[in-house]
Amino acid sequence: MSIGVLLAVLGAAFLHALWNALIKLGTSKIGAMVILSVAEIPIGLAIALPRRAIAAEAWPWVIGAACTHFFYKTFLTLAYDRGDLSRVYPIARGAAPMIVALVGAVALSDQVTGPQYAGIALLAGGIGLMARGVFTDGESRRLLPFAFGSAMATATYTLLDGLGARISGDAISYVAWVFVADGLIFTLGSLALRGTAVLPRAPRAWVVGSFASLASYGSYAISIWAMTVAPIAVVAALRETSILFAVLIGWLAFGERMTRDKAIAALMIVAGVIVTRL
Repeated sequence: MSIGVLLAVLGAAFLHALWNALIKLGTSKIGAMVILSVAEIPIGLAIALPRRAIAAEAWPWVIGAACTHFFYKTFLTLAYDRGDLSRVYPIARGAAPMIVALVGAVALSDQVTGPQYAGIALLAGGIGLMARGVFTDGESRRLLPFAFGSAMATATYTLLDGLGARISGDAISYVAWVFVADGLIFTLGSLALRGTAVLPRAPRAWVVGSFASLASYGSYAISIWAMTVAPIAVVAALRETSILFAVLIGWLAFGERMTRDKAIAALMIVAGVIVTRL
């Protein structure tokens, strides 16, 4: 991997942490997520329409993944309403690959190697230490079920997308249509559940939410490009440095408390994800 590609992947990791920070920044987390979802629709259409159509058999997977994204986004915003970015993000982001690896070993044909089991153990230890910090540091314990709910949803749509992209015949088009369906389902679902009051009125909120959507797409696009010029496993592992970026943003930008245990837990989670993906 060249230095240029390495820096690009690290940039993608930063963008992923950044869009989560922008959602956390808003006074209405759910409102910011609705704006992000609205912006996903034209982004997805701009990518999908010029490309060839995906296989008809892939559409149920597109809808299934988009519905799972609804729960992922909802759990994530509820977690951010109750906890720090530097606490929620590592748990939600770190638990998902652990769940995928375990489910893949049991339900799919994927073979899990000894080092990968070691990575899963590192992940479990880091997540346990991060969750323990909620109890010892006097934070709201209500963030935990929502952070783990977000991780479960992430693991679910990861498995759905992996299978759906194989069926689709064009992985890029498949993901673009998931963007469109996700944006529509989350926006319409949020309006149905909460009414138009969920839509922020301040122009600044729309600017921040739209920028978060661009950061989300930028993170994804850079990662996909990097996987065409560098080993996929290495790119996927390096991208998980987003956990460290989120912890640093929470500490430096939001003034969140940084303890030794939180720092160690974040490093363990990053190490565990890297080992499971190499």
